This record gives sequence, structure tokens and C-alpha cells, in this order.
Amino acid sequence: QVRLVESGGGLVQPGGSLTLSCEASGSINSIDIMGWYRQPPGEQRELVARITSSGRTNILDSVKGRFTISRDSAKNTVYLHMNSLKPEDTAIYYCYADGVTLVGSPYEYDYWGQGTQVTVSS
Repeated sequence: QVRLVESGGGLVQPGGSLTLSCEASGSINSIDIMGWYRQPPGEQRELVARITSSGRTNILDSVKGRFTISRDSAKNTVYLHMNSLKPEDTAIYYCYADGVTLVGSPYEYDYWGQGTQVTVSS
């Protein structure tokens, strides 16, 4: 089975930095898009950043200049580098993989991580 395992969440002071990582494991042949969503308490989930297999990226306007997404395709791992963190960045962050092909299958699938809490507070 394919699983996405996240790490790096926690409590950070305003202005601090934090890097999240997410590794996809299983019988994976390829992954088209990897990225991150976040869901603040009581609010809807929103796309934070994504990166394609060719390196194309999209970043949420409110975090541009502060967050950077990167990817190690050989390890099926995506990272979210967060700098100058603000209290409004507090949310559960979810890793996702979109357009995943599995060994021996012509179809594509999507997968989600379990979510990791990021709290920005003094």
C-alpha cells in the first residue's frame, strides 16, 4: 500500500522557521504532483504549495516569499520550507501526492498524508 508519512511539525515562535517533509512509500512507479494543503481550525482546507515532476511550482499568495517547496523525486519526498512564520500560519498541514502510478498498473491514484500540526505562537 502507498503511504505518505510527514514529519517536522511542531510549535514555533512568530518569525521562526520550520521545514516539513513527506515521503511516499510503496510500490510507486511515478508521481506527477506533490504538495501541501493546510487547514486552520474551523476553516476549509487550502492549497499551500505544489510542485510537478518537471519542477513547476505554485505557491499560495499569502505565503509567497516566505515558503518554498522542493522535491526529491528519487526518494518520493517533498519538502515545505517555512520562514518568517506568522500566527495565521497555524494549521494542520497535509501532504498529498497526485497522479501516482503504481508498478504494474496503467492507472493513476491520489494519496494524502495523515496531517501534522504547525502552531505559531509566542
